[in-house]
Amino acid sequence: MNYLKLFSPATVANVSCGFDSLGFAVDTVGDEMTFIKTAEKGVKITAITGANLSYNVDENAASAVVKKMLNEANADFGVALTISKGYSPGSGLGSSAASAAGAAFGANQLLGNIYSNLELVKFAMFGEEVACGSQIADNVAAAIYGGFVLIRSYEPLEIIKLPVPKELKLVAIHPQVEVKTKDARAVLPSKIDLKDAITQWANVGGLISGLYREDYQLISNSLVDIIVEPYRKKLIPHFDEVKNAAIKSGALGAGISGSGPTIFALCKGDEDANKVHSAINESYKNTGIAYTLFTSKINDKGIKILESN
Repeated sequence: MNYLKLFSPATVANVSCGFDSLGFAVDTVGDEMTFIKTAEKGVKITAITGANLSYNVDENAASAVVKKMLNEANADFGVALTISKGYSPGSGLGSSAASAAGAAFGANQLLGNIYSNLELVKFAMFGEEVACGSQIADNVAAAIYGGFVLIRSYEPLEIIKLPVPKELKLVAIHPQVEVKTKDARAVLPSKIDLKDAITQWANVGGLISGLYREDYQLISNSLVDIIVEPYRKKLIPHFDEVKNAAIKSGALGAGISGSGPTIFALCKGDEDANKVHSAINESYKNTGIAYTLFTSKINDKGIKILESN
């Protein structure tokens, strides 16, 4: 393969109860990237659209991943890549993860698929470190594996792909305000009560069980975050109004996507998703804050090849 164009999806991390351990891929929002094999070794970025990102190969999450992979594989070729961001960094939808995961997937295709998905996640985690200082896996794993994923362990890295109930839909609103990951982590408590920890563990187990059983009531009962959301929601204007509107109009549950400011709601079926979409729009349209709002199915395939030769 000498040329590849792909779609790397946005992702929702944490999924309310699964802080830093659960995530899922979005179907309708993401980045497009192209990879061209070059005779000259090394990596270069030829175009970036949709966001103001660095062209410095070592500072850009995507190019840094490609460079690392080519070096480790001792490749006898180089790569020229383009990045078209389909949504803005700092959205809480895994923007750097889409770039890093897409880069790992694309480079692997040009290398002849020599790396496993688990290895691709490790490379993509390096890209996350370049972008935000931490080797986190929930977003990049969801993008690469598709569907829902559980990061069961970091040392050693163990990722479990979870099933996606057929009628599960996503509605998400991205208020155009900035929430820095560093700030979102700074507001979290350093210690939690054992009672709260037990409740949260039970919710994670319930959510995973609900996904396997396609038990939408159990999913709904489990989409509760008593550890992180009470602290982070203060950083997101009108969070409670959006969440209440979503649940009152039929959402299974709603919460903060990643570190925010995007707020997500999971729904059963298109009819409920449409009602939730309308209710969220009504709750936010007079706030004076610009926003984007979208509905999507859960992307069970992850990164998709659009063109290749």
